[in-house]
Amino acid sequence: MLKQRVITALVLIAILLPALFYRSPVPFCAVALLLIAAGAWEWGRLNGCAQGTALLLASVCVLACGVSWWLGLLAQSPPWLWSLAGAAWVLVGAWLLRGGVSAWAAYPRGLRLIAGLFALWLAWLAAAQARFIGINFLLSILALVWAADIFAYFAGRTFGGRFSRGKLAPSISPGKSWEGVWGGMIGVLVLALAWRWADVMWAIDVPSLYTYLGRAGWPLLVIALVFMAAMSVVGDLLESLVKRSAGVKDSSALLPGHGGVLDRVDALLPTLPVAMMLYFALAPK
Repeated sequence: MLKQRVITALVLIAILLPALFYRSPVPFCAVALLLIAAGAWEWGRLNGCAQGTALLLASVCVLACGVSWWLGLLAQSPPWLWSLAGAAWVLVGAWLLRGGVSAWAAYPRGLRLIAGLFALWLAWLAAAQARFIGINFLLSILALVWAADIFAYFAGRTFGGRFSRGKLAPSISPGKSWEGVWGGMIGVLVLALAWRWADVMWAIDVPSLYTYLGRAGWPLLVIALVFMAAMSVVGDLLESLVKRSAGVKDSSALLPGHGGVLDRVDALLPTLPVAMMLYFALAPK
């Protein structure tokens, strides 16, 4: 299993890094589109669709992303779109988690499929637009999610159950603890401080997410980072909810040793649109 994980990770890195650092955003947007299409196929399968329907869902996702690209939304999306996306993730995410696993299958399948496609399209559009803004900007968002995940894992393993009486969401993801959530939030704050320190020490004049958040003052920076860390947890829990409803451990076996694409990007689905919402709220006009 470890060998599979390492090989898959190396292959992904060999594809993603050259696309990410290429002078044009086009290769990265294309690679991200392939991953999102795979995620759409997985979403269809998780919601009980046959193979053909799941492939159709992936095709619709590619078409929606392609039309957005053709319309020029990657270079400039309307700010209101990200405000609506952020609000939708907060309200709908809280509603779905409150309903739990048992409520998921009761929602009409068509509604579930459309909601998933919309979330995947928004995530791709946000990632693509973040790359158009700059490599450093996109990396700062990705690093935030990675830091939240890594710190949450180690904090949960080390302190899980020591300071809180119950699990975070036992019926959805029994292994997650409140200590893990708090550890993830601390990790995000540590990352932001280190990033901002490096910017000052090495006179880096390439804006990141933390640059824009920092311009609004440290109190808002802390609140925004904690909020984004919380949204990454929401994305993780919602995918776990859907998988538990479907009775599967992984979203697919497309990434040997890692599960499926949705297993790798679940925390990014809400975090990327929220990052774009904050960017448009705080970036200089």
